[in-house]
Amino acid sequence: MRRIVLLFAFVMGLSFVYAQTPKNYYVEVKTGKGNGIIKLYNETRKHRDNFVNLVKEGYFDSLLFHRVIHNFMIQGGDPDSRYAASRQKLGNGGPDYKVPAEIQTGLIHKKGALGAARDNNPAKESSASQFYLVQGRVFSETALDSLERFRLKGKKLSPQQRETYSTIGGAPHLDGEYTVFGELIEGIGVVDSIAAVKTDDNDRPYNDERFAMKLLDRRQALDLERKLQGLPPKKGFFTKLFDSMKSRTYKLP
Repeated sequence: MRRIVLLFAFVMGLSFVYAQTPKNYYVEVKTGKGNGIIKLYNETRKHRDNFVNLVKEGYFDSLLFHRVIHNFMIQGGDPDSRYAASRQKLGNGGPDYKVPAEIQTGLIHKKGALGAARDNNPAKESSASQFYLVQGRVFSETALDSLERFRLKGKKLSPQQRETYSTIGGAPHLDGEYTVFGELIEGIGVVDSIAAVKTDDNDRPYNDERFAMKLLDRRQALDLERKLQGLPPKKGFFTKLFDSMKSRTYKLP
């Protein structure tokens, strides 16, 4: 009896170690300029889950980055861009619903941030599919002082914003106006490459810049989180055994 209890405890212990759930959802972005990986924030659950659902159904596959502004951002997610004619003006397409704003003080428009585009609705609700990845630029302290005085009309930047925008860079004037719901954790150079292309008067690239997205499965996400901690991926016998008994997909609260 004791052996059975010990065996059961051992199996349960292994289940806990090898059958963990990732802490976040991660999306791979594939472009003609290289690939990147986006981490979606749990703090913005409505945007997170909506984005995951669209990625799963292949909504973004073969769409264009239809609005590109150097030292600012690259924008995509308009379904009308999939079969758009050359020089066709884009930016009005998307599902027939909006996502409620989830603007949070600590989630800012640093370089690589994933933000939700929107129109001028007073509630600042987001487009259900159109998004942007921030390139921005690095600001000097003097430039940030000027930004506070003129563009922000006296509103002061937090220490976090000043530190971020004077080192990593970004687009501070967007803070508080649009929902940031993720960030590129790999492949930031992709944004720089796409942001550097030539564009027309509507900020659409002359040469189409298409992309596709894929949600990382449970094991890929766990291995990525280990990589971010400086740890190697798990490839042992028990890992493969318990992975074979677990779904490749996972659901976060």
